[in-house]
Amino acid sequence: MSQTDRRTLSLQLLPMSVQNPPPVGGAAPSLATWGALANTETSMMPSLCLCPGEVSELLVRLVHHGDRPLHYGLQINGTIPPSWYRFYTEGSELQPNQATEAVVRFQPEANFFEARQVVQPEQTLNLDYPAELRVQGLATDSLANPSDDPSGLLASKPFYLFLRPRSLYPQFLPAVYQEVDFIGRLLKVFEQSFEPAVNTWQSLWAYLDPLTAPESLLPFLAQWVGWQNEVTWSVAQQRSLIRQAMEIYRWRGTKRGLQLYLHLYTGLPQHDPTRSPQQQPIQITSAIQHGLVLGKSDFGPNAILGGGKPFHFNVTLRPNQGQFLDEALVRSIIDQEKPAVCTYDLEIAPVEELVHA
Repeated sequence: MSQTDRRTLSLQLLPMSVQNPPPVGGAAPSLATWGALANTETSMMPSLCLCPGEVSELLVRLVHHGDRPLHYGLQINGTIPPSWYRFYTEGSELQPNQATEAVVRFQPEANFFEARQVVQPEQTLNLDYPAELRVQGLATDSLANPSDDPSGLLASKPFYLFLRPRSLYPQFLPAVYQEVDFIGRLLKVFEQSFEPAVNTWQSLWAYLDPLTAPESLLPFLAQWVGWQNEVTWSVAQQRSLIRQAMEIYRWRGTKRGLQLYLHLYTGLPQHDPTRSPQQQPIQITSAIQHGLVLGKSDFGPNAILGGGKPFHFNVTLRPNQGQFLDEALVRSIIDQEKPAVCTYDLEIAPVEELVHA
């Protein structure tokens, strides 16, 4: 394939991100440094900034102006590690007057700057990567006779990659200072120093939520809502109870409030649709008895004068098999939540006892 034939395939490289920051030393190197590539139309190479662990893309646009179908493939020549990039194409054949696009996706290792093998003794860290994208291939009718084109080069174009750590501070500087690479690297030192404090501030809400706060902050959060923790409670129980403290206060003295408190402490569901109303894990019933009512009661040995125990209720807990409930702690919870005039009976009936019953 002659040099004239190569021009039938036009190649364009479009970085899919803003060129920021520039390579070390200011602007990207001119094409004159590439020898034979110096006679191209532009004086600046396409450049792309990479950050460790982040994906950056280079769009490859091909237009075939020839009159014969082409089989092609993409190749990168240069010092870029092959593990950093991958090609995504729509096929390997171009018809006459057809245009197609491909994507080169770059993703350096996330621990590039932390890896010890990056810098060897008496070596400097390479952050700038000049490279060349080459389109290799043959015309379809030349596949049977590869000697028609010993090189197989259809088109080529140089580009430039530079690797930089992710930094936000230079974006707050005037544009003239953003172009100085040394300033960006200097600000990165301060950014890494202040980053833990900034991250703490951005996630401050997590320190104030009992479900996500560090365990050492739970006593402090409990004091905020006036909650008294028990030493026998697990960390998960403390988190749930502190978070629901205001709801428990709101319904204190009611059946709903007591049921919620027992649910948070025991972990038993407030309502189990698979069980009958008489076999719920947490069952609170009122012991209401009607005494002697004229016209509705019969006199006899079983007649009751009065209404039994006034303001009395029964609490039945049915824990799962093998689950232990501290009866003394359960009674202290009920005593704390019930109205002062009420009395109660407590029964803890394990599942295995219910089965035998």
